[in-house]
Amino acid sequence: MYCANCGTPRTQGLSYCNRCGADLRERVESSNTGAITALLSAITVLGVGGLAIMLFGAVMLRKGAALSQDLIALFMLFAFLIVSLTEIMMVRNLSKLSGSTERRKSLPAPPPTQHDLRLPQATPLGEPVGSVTENTTRTLEYAPRER
Repeated sequence: MYCANCGTPRTQGLSYCNRCGADLRERVESSNTGAITALLSAITVLGVGGLAIMLFGAVMLRKGAALSQDLIALFMLFAFLIVSLTEIMMVRNLSKLSGSTERRKSLPAPPPTQHDLRLPQATPLGEPVGSVTENTTRTLEYAPRER
């Protein structure tokens, strides 16, 4: 197994990566699945609700308001355009959301590396091997105040 963040081989039983500190616990993809389910149900409800508004709205405008057929057709056209544009935007969001999960799943695993557990060797020039914590700490210098 490899760290999903940096790609280094990970040791079984660890909760965090030794190299980058990323969380290695199993992630539940339910948030993404829940969002996809919510978008699918919203698309369905909007489509059915939009059709109901167009049909029953046209009937009510004809019987209740006694409007002409031209005005009713205009109402149905605008209702259809609003519902269609909203559906298209929701389908685009759904495709973006489902496409991101597919891309994440299809990332290739890094090639296996040999585990070298030997101590690091000194460089040929006799320089010491760099520390993991090198350049990670700050030293504060005394700065006198000027009055």
